[in-house]
Amino acid sequence: MLDKVNLAAKFALFHDHWSPKIAGEVNDSAVKQVKLQGEFVWHHHDVEDEMFLVIKGRLLMQLRDGDLWLEEGEYVIVPHGVEHRPVAPQECHVLLFEPKATLNTGNIKNERTVANLERI
Repeated sequence: MLDKVNLAAKFALFHDHWSPKIAGEVNDSAVKQVKLQGEFVWHHHDVEDEMFLVIKGRLLMQLRDGDLWLEEGEYVIVPHGVEHRPVAPQECHVLLFEPKATLNTGNIKNERTVANLERI
């Protein structure tokens, strides 16, 4: 028997920002839920592509060649090697699809790096 997942119920399980939680796995990729607020760090991923799907709120994806606003129900795929910085002026709920080994801060290691992700 398969279990369905309610995104709102999963998001209610945590309150911290910029700390992705593993909500599921599809083959070699992780389905992660994260709450964002404020500015993140400029970074890129050497080998992993990332998909950001906005569930609640809005997200500004800053890129070196221009900014991209994402509204609820919209997503962007950031190819590996592309420097980017997510910014959420207000709290934003995002679903991430990326390889399991993807580090949230990519090529940067700092206080926002989360190496061991919690499962929800």
